Amino acid sequence: MRIAIAGGHGQIARKLSTLLADGGHEPVALIRNADQEADVAAAGATPLVIDLEHCDDSELAEALTGCDAVVFAAGSGPGSTAERKLSVDRDGAILLADAAVQAGIRRYVMLSSRGADTYDGDSDDIFQIYLRAKSEADAAVRGNDQLDWTIVRPGSLTDDSPTGKVQAGAEVEGSIPRGDVAALIATLLATGAGVGAQFEVVSGETPIAEAVAAL
Repeated sequence: MRIAIAGGHGQIARKLSTLLADGGHEPVALIRNADQEADVAAAGATPLVIDLEHCDDSELAEALTGCDAVVFAAGSGPGSTAERKLSVDRDGAILLADAAVQAGIRRYVMLSSRGADTYDGDSDDIFQIYLRAKSEADAAVRGNDQLDWTIVRPGSLTDDSPTGKVQAGAEVEGSIPRGDVAALIATLLATGAGVGAQFEVVSGETPIAEAVAAL
């Protein structure tokens, strides 16, 4: 499969690219900075420079032509403004969904956040706005009946060595290595499992392949 990854320079995205390339797939890393091309190429992806904050759905759809699936792994990053939480984490995800539909791509895997729906809508705290952005993006993707979507909501992300084992459920608590999140998404894409599933995931005792098969 040819798989476009929005936010292709992110840590999880680069790990995912390597896993996909090793599995015989063709990852395409959507990046907004040409200086990142070498990094994503080293991870096994084909770089494609396009800025989700400064393009429209038709431009993005053209860039996605020939892809079989998309992954939203973009994020405004720590220290970003409330405005960018909404323009990247929410609006970027919705733009990718719209563009995927235009390009005839059904498979969409969303990298979201544990507890996204618990945000305080009256708060101007930056983390609450981030959760709101994720929650509203997830809702928009869930409501798109032209997508075969899966929404992955990991717990706190760590740089620990991946274990290959997770706990997935409607609500779970804990942390998870970025490498295990990447492996989980790679398995979702390779198997086609998890369509229509939204779940939280943290480290646990169930091998990733079994957890994905049980969705």
